[in-house]
Amino acid sequence: MHIAFLTPEYPHERVISSAGIGTSIKNLIESIQDAKSVLVSESWQESWHQIKFTVFIYGQRETSCWKENGINFHLIAHKHYKIGGFFRYRKYINTYVNRFIKEDKINVIEAPDWTGITAFMKFSIPLIVRLHGTDTYFCKLENRAQKKKNYFLENKALHNANAIVSVSSFTAKKTTAIFKISTPIEVIYNGIDVNFFSPVNEASLDNTILYFGSVIRKKGVLELAEAFKELLTQNAEAQLIFLGKDVIDAKTRISTKQLIQEVLGKSAQKQVSFVSQVPYDDVKKCIAEASVICLPSHAEAFPMTWLEAMAMEKPMVTSNIGWAPEVMIHEKTGLMVDPNDTKQLANALMHMLEKPEQASLYGKEARRHLITYFDPKAIAKKNVQFYQKVIQG
Repeated sequence: MHIAFLTPEYPHERVISSAGIGTSIKNLIESIQDAKSVLVSESWQESWHQIKFTVFIYGQRETSCWKENGINFHLIAHKHYKIGGFFRYRKYINTYVNRFIKEDKINVIEAPDWTGITAFMKFSIPLIVRLHGTDTYFCKLENRAQKKKNYFLENKALHNANAIVSVSSFTAKKTTAIFKISTPIEVIYNGIDVNFFSPVNEASLDNTILYFGSVIRKKGVLELAEAFKELLTQNAEAQLIFLGKDVIDAKTRISTKQLIQEVLGKSAQKQVSFVSQVPYDDVKKCIAEASVICLPSHAEAFPMTWLEAMAMEKPMVTSNIGWAPEVMIHEKTGLMVDPNDTKQLANALMHMLEKPEQASLYGKEARRHLITYFDPKAIAKKNVQFYQKVIQG
């Protein structure tokens, strides 16, 4: 079986950018590779060891290809067109990918739902769209306006797919309702490398709160800033770190970092720092150094950042809406609050900082929960079975 992925991102030094979608693809490939020795002997999958992978990454600075760690990588350079660029570039990608589908005997290709990249593409093999959250989905969750073009492309891509798989039940149900999808959507959770993201035996920095991920409104960063201001009235030693790329705010068209600073005011700003993107391997160090991780998002599908922090046994304060109960358990794997209730958010953070022993227990339980219910080998097997089913029609 030869599985291909079409994606705008991937965690690799030669790729322009990486975020949750790219990380989830990397984790899935590695989990299938790692599971070979365990599952190859099972009668249901005699050819497990013959699984191959190709990753097509579009929107890049150059077009090039290489093989690394058993994966064929293709960078597809971005192209500019004076007229009809969004359509013509998609057709260019489609032509490029179809060439290697034929040459390398690829059996199935998967693409994300975001902005409907496969809307006008046709393949000779089955196309799977994985729901990480469309632009339409996030606009609905955030109650904000959306570009009509994005809805059109995402709707066409989803109805053009041979099969759809979602990273959470919540996202599957929401997407089904939004786009009026009539076919069942498979639900397979994201997995994570619990060996790489493992507890680090180092003392964390006292009173340090870490947010990591894109610095964007939908992730609850403005509410976190407001809550931090409240927290400082109870704990004057607290420090807050925002780790991630600053994003231009969709509502105001200015820097989200600037909006955060306006919420904080001059006094609180002194105890808040912003760190731009760091290499993927360095994220683990940043997580390990924090006293508590705070991820109060308004809109997610199945966040990789949550899994990474849980795997490292870090005390967490997260939102409690939508997808959240599929990942976390309140007062067992951490604390979950309404991201709009900044006073409750501040109190949850204070609780974690004041009671480090309790916070540590939450972290340990989070890792146990992750290993029990999101075992990467089990998730790998589900994905391979799903690919087989789609290929066989």
